[in-house]
Amino acid sequence: MRTALGGRKVGLNWRPWLRLGRISNLPTVWTNGLAGWLLSMGMAPTSGLWLVLVALSLFYVGGMYLNDAFDAAIDSRERAERPIPMGEVTRSTVAASGAVMLGCGGLLLFTLGAAAGLSGLALIVAIVVYNWYHKRTSLGPVIMGGCRLLAYVTAALAAGGITSWTLIGALGLFCHVVGLTYAARQEAYDRVGTAWPLAVLAVPGVILATRVMDWTTAVLLVLYLLWMAWSLRLLFRRQPGDVSRAVVGLIAGISLFDAGLIGSLGADGLAWLAVAAFGLTLGMQRLVSGT
Repeated sequence: MRTALGGRKVGLNWRPWLRLGRISNLPTVWTNGLAGWLLSMGMAPTSGLWLVLVALSLFYVGGMYLNDAFDAAIDSRERAERPIPMGEVTRSTVAASGAVMLGCGGLLLFTLGAAAGLSGLALIVAIVVYNWYHKRTSLGPVIMGGCRLLAYVTAALAAGGITSWTLIGALGLFCHVVGLTYAARQEAYDRVGTAWPLAVLAVPGVILATRVMDWTTAVLLVLYLLWMAWSLRLLFRRQPGDVSRAVVGLIAGISLFDAGLIGSLGADGLAWLAVAAFGLTLGMQRLVSGT
């Protein structure tokens, strides 16, 4: 909607808000919710899945808003092109918007049961702790991994309960996110000592390998491994822009891991839908930066 102001047309510019929310990565959140839901005891009506996906989306975007709000001072020195340092939005408005989103997501989950709601609260705490503390601790990647792990757990609890494979799958997702978050913090890989934490990225592949039972799961495993190999190659090649491309690639790869787990449950159609979400993430990252 536009109105005239002093002869000049003024409109709401959504692009800074899309950049703040890293909305290009949302498909990976949706596949997290789908995988966690399917890995549960499966006792809830499918209609509840949509509420879970909306709640997790609110958590993700709200968490990204808080990330920029907390990091505004640092970004003014190191990433002056971000919306808050550029003066496109105010820090207080971004922080308030993020807090409202987290609150709304939590309320939605409580409509699906106390267990899902409490897990959602734990996820909110993890998100806030990460944004508040991640610049001051080497445990930042671990906390971020915990956020995605809780996405699986929350979806599973909303669907009916946690199974052993909920936890195993969540462990794989945790390791994937720990590895990619560590990679995002690195600027150089001149010494083996700076790269060894990336070994945690082997865990998701091992988990998917134990779930191979037909050609679909085999193909999904190969897709995941090839994409991970390509992304890691960029990290070690270290040409200009490689680290950024590797990180957004690893983020998109989350959906490939989800696809492998979903396929192992015999839900081939949904597994390929998760692969499509991987492609959608890559496409959206060309329009809105994923980092």
